[in-house]
Amino acid sequence: MNNYTIRNANPSEFEEIGKLLISVYSKLEGFPKEDEQPNYYKMLANIGDFTKHPETELLVAIDENNSILGAVVYFNDMQFYGSGGIATQEKDSAGFRLLGVDSQARGKGIGKLLTLECIKKATENNRKQVIIHSTLAMKTAWGMYENIGFKRSEDLDFMQGELPVFGFRYQLIS
Repeated sequence: MNNYTIRNANPSEFEEIGKLLISVYSKLEGFPKEDEQPNYYKMLANIGDFTKHPETELLVAIDENNSILGAVVYFNDMQFYGSGGIATQEKDSAGFRLLGVDSQARGKGIGKLLTLECIKKATENNRKQVIIHSTLAMKTAWGMYENIGFKRSEDLDFMQGELPVFGFRYQLIS
């Protein structure tokens, strides 16, 4: 078993992470392509911009060679989450978005490690829940999220153009 480290991304890695996420998302079957949602892909390319917001972190999973295998954006304050729907109005809540794992590193638990790190950060910051969104093109990840304890939350659903986006909650404090 490889040893993976989860840490905050360095600004020098932002461009590489953006390219990784563009590669991951553009290959998802049924997910909009760059010509269909150019602003979404521009956001991925400039993923490091999220770190300009307070309490927002770009986390990476690296291996022993310091290769970036995956990334996620953690939001300790939902007002910076930047999604449609009601999620940005949730108080005392954390969230994460834009989780992606390099196609060569899939199936090694990296997505789960990134997810658990976000839950750990939310717990340390006394948040009451973690909110995420996913699409049908990412249905493979739904099982992982549900096994960790996320529950579908239809009140968080919204449409991103023609794309239905589905909300999930993970309760930390009842």
